[in-house]
Amino acid sequence: MAVNDNIKGALLMALAMASFNINDAMIKLVADDLTTGQIMFVRGLMTSVLILIVAWRMQALRPVSTLLDRWMLLRTAGEIAGAVTYVYALSKIPLPNAAAILQALPLAVTMGAALFFSEKVGWRRWLAIGIGFLGVLVIIRPGAEGFSSASLIVVGSVIGAATRDLATKKIDRTIPTLMISLVAALSITISGAVWIGATGVWKPVSTHNFLIMAFGSVMLFGGYQTIVMAMRTGEISFIAPFRYTSLLWAIALGIVLIGEMPDAWMLIGSAIVVAAGLYAFYRETVTQRRRMAEIENNLTVT
Repeated sequence: MAVNDNIKGALLMALAMASFNINDAMIKLVADDLTTGQIMFVRGLMTSVLILIVAWRMQALRPVSTLLDRWMLLRTAGEIAGAVTYVYALSKIPLPNAAAILQALPLAVTMGAALFFSEKVGWRRWLAIGIGFLGVLVIIRPGAEGFSSASLIVVGSVIGAATRDLATKKIDRTIPTLMISLVAALSITISGAVWIGATGVWKPVSTHNFLIMAFGSVMLFGGYQTIVMAMRTGEISFIAPFRYTSLLWAIALGIVLIGEMPDAWMLIGSAIVVAAGLYAFYRETVTQRRRMAEIENNLTVT
C-alpha cells in the first residue's frame, strides 16, 4: 500500500467524521420531537433518494444480486446494528458522551483486523487496545451515580460499526462506492420503517424538523461516501486512528448547537481512549518503517 494512499485515506476519514458528527447533531436537535424509528426512516429515505439520483447519473447502479455478496450482507448487518443503537443512544445521552465512547472504534477495528484478517498486531498494540477499553469504562462509569444504560448501547454501536468497516475492506472493488452507500441508506430506511411498524408511533413532523433532517441527510450522504472511500484507500491500521477527529467535532457541536458541556469523567476517559489509539497508531508506524527497511535491505543484498 503506497504512502500516498494512506494519507489520502486518512484525509477521507477525517472528512467522514466531520460529516457524520454534523448529522449526529441534527439528530440530537430533533430527538425530543420524533421517535428513533421516525428519524431513521425520514432521514434514511431522503438520503436514499439523494444517493439513488447521483448513482443513476454516474451509472453506479448494480443488479440486486450484488446484495447477495457475503461481505455486502455482513456490512449491511453491521450498518443496521450500528445505526439503530447509536441513534437511540443519542436520544438518551449527551452527544459528546456518545461520541467519546465511539472513539473506541479504531481500537475495535484494529483488534478485528488482527483476529479475522490476520493483520500483525504486536503486544504493545494489544496493551493499548486493553487500556483504551478501560478508558471506555471510565466514560460509562458502570455502577456510578452518573451511569446511564444508554451508554452500553453505544458499545453495541461500536461493535456494529467495526463489523461494517472490516467488511467494507473485503467488498469487491468493482462494486462502486455509491452502490455501497445506497445499500447502507436503504437498509437504515427499512429498519426505521420496521421500528415504526413495531411501535405503532408516528409523531407529526414540522417543517423545521424536516429541514434539519434534510440537512443531516446531505451530511450523512457525504459521510457514507467518504468512509467507504477511506476504508478502500488506505490500510485499516493506518487510517483508523483518524477517527479521533470525531471527538473534537462532537464536543464543539454539543456545546455550540445543543448546549451540552462534557463532564470531567468524559474528558478523562476520552483522553485515555485517544492516547491508547494514538499509541497504537505510533506502533503501527514504527512497524511499517521496520518492514520497509527490511525490504530495502533485501533488495540491496540481491
